[in-house]
Amino acid sequence: MSGRHSGSETFGWPVRVYWEDTDAGGIVFYANYLKFFERSRTEWLRARGINQQALREATGGMFVVGDARLRYLRSARLDDELLVTTSLLEAGRASMTIHQQALLTTPAGPVLLCEGTIRAGWVNAGSLKPARIPQNILDSLT
Repeated sequence: MSGRHSGSETFGWPVRVYWEDTDAGGIVFYANYLKFFERSRTEWLRARGINQQALREATGGMFVVGDARLRYLRSARLDDELLVTTSLLEAGRASMTIHQQALLTTPAGPVLLCEGTIRAGWVNAGSLKPARIPQNILDSLT
């Protein structure tokens, strides 16, 4: 799937909505979109050869979310099939900004349910102090 952000490739991760994802009204609980986004970001990194646990062990660093801005447009419901997308907007020396969407899969085409911008910073895993993203990781992201 090709992206529209900064010329970067858009990664898609399929998600099925289960009972545990819904609230008392039978729709996806708003905070669960953050979980869906996290899974898609993790698989996006994995597709680029970046395993976060191995990365932490090898470099002593890790990504942490410092800012998340979401916009909700429509609700997903039990058994819906979603495609959660991830694309890199910007990568700097110590952080990256990612655009994400949750799209409902329909016969007529995808329907945007939720979108967000996530900023993740690189920190020392022990002290949680900001640090520079290793160059080989930056190269893998762009």
